[in-house]
Amino acid sequence: MNQRIGYARVSTDDQHLDLQRDALQQAGCGVIYEEAASGKNAARPELEQCRKALRAGDTLVVWRLDRLGRSLPDLVQIVAELEQRGVHFESLTEKIETGNAAGKLQFHVFAALAEFERGLIPPPLAIIRCWASRTT
Repeated sequence: MNQRIGYARVSTDDQHLDLQRDALQQAGCGVIYEEAASGKNAARPELEQCRKALRAGDTLVVWRLDRLGRSLPDLVQIVAELEQRGVHFESLTEKIETGNAAGKLQFHVFAALAEFERGLIPPPLAIIRCWASRTT
């Protein structure tokens, strides 16, 4: 039986998973793996458990592409590995479904944009230094 399995992630413990969880449930995900971890960190235990649970014919569903990761190589590697195993990928916000050629193209465009967006976010230390230099 093919399953829709959700993966939800927030970057910090003080963020909430409620919006993602609700969207994944409405999208028909019976099982949802959740964690608080940075998207640039490839070592995410819940994501690993989720990937292990997926079987051919299943679909991995995320609320937004950057919840799976922000590194272009990681996103491409994860989705390629799923595809090799016969697992589909879907991102609800971007309306990406990799079950066809157009969906695969759309995935690669949005994955590149997610990495670009990550490059725009200044590291916290740089923000602190900038703020400190203005207040002294």
